Amino acid sequence: MTEGIIDFHAHAFPDALAPRAMKKLLEEAPDVTAYLDGTIGALLGSMDNSGIDKSVVCCIATRPEQFEPIFEWCKKMRSERIIFFPSVHPGDPRCIERIGLIKREGFKGIKLHPFYQEFYADEQRLFEMYRKLCDEDMMVVMHTGFDIAFPKERRADPEKLLKIKNAFPELKFITTHLGAWQQWDEVRELLIGREIYMEISFAFDYMSPETARDMLMCHPEEYILFGTDSPWTNQEKTLLQLKNLMISEKKLESILSRNAMSLLGLSRDRPIRHKRP
Repeated sequence: MTEGIIDFHAHAFPDALAPRAMKKLLEEAPDVTAYLDGTIGALLGSMDNSGIDKSVVCCIATRPEQFEPIFEWCKKMRSERIIFFPSVHPGDPRCIERIGLIKREGFKGIKLHPFYQEFYADEQRLFEMYRKLCDEDMMVVMHTGFDIAFPKERRADPEKLLKIKNAFPELKFITTHLGAWQQWDEVRELLIGREIYMEISFAFDYMSPETARDMLMCHPEEYILFGTDSPWTNQEKTLLQLKNLMISEKKLESILSRNAMSLLGLSRDRPIRHKRP
């Protein structure tokens, strides 16, 4: 198995919940394909087949009361290979307290989704959360750009993301889908070249390889992360798409492993090993 590759954006559900959750999500986004059944076991099998060492499983609390069951599941299921980012709902009156609890339990970050959690990224009520995340030295992975299951609302567009970056320069804010899904012209204008983290999931099928390569080449290599959005994409295919862009070996290693290892506070005894296509 290839060693050291980290998928910074995956999803899974408790075994008992997975069939119902997957069915509902697929009904909301009929153009999306599920490549796995939504369980941790299926994700681990995909990782083995793809040569991926670890995956960050991003959870989404669509209601404030979902915090506890998600948090307890994350504590129970975490392992060396599955790294959980629990979720806090911005509408939860205890959201700041929840972030502190997540930190004390050893988790490195949280996941937020402006469509499923009904917020705009630059709302003032989010700023208290961003400040708490900075104070706790925690990350936030946020869905950015449009969402395939929702109308095209500008809930987390590049202009809002730049506003957050300027207000909280120390915040470890990971944008998804190569900056902002289907807003890549604005990403290139406002975000590419800045010290803003981007993971690459669910992007390469919606742009030319030339555009994808140009965006990666023009962005600081230490601010790009490998991600797939599994089970909604095939992990092995996304990995092959990235390698086919023929970026430098050094930049590829940063994207596949080094940057995620640094953010997660992990160490690697041996260099990453992978095969070019």
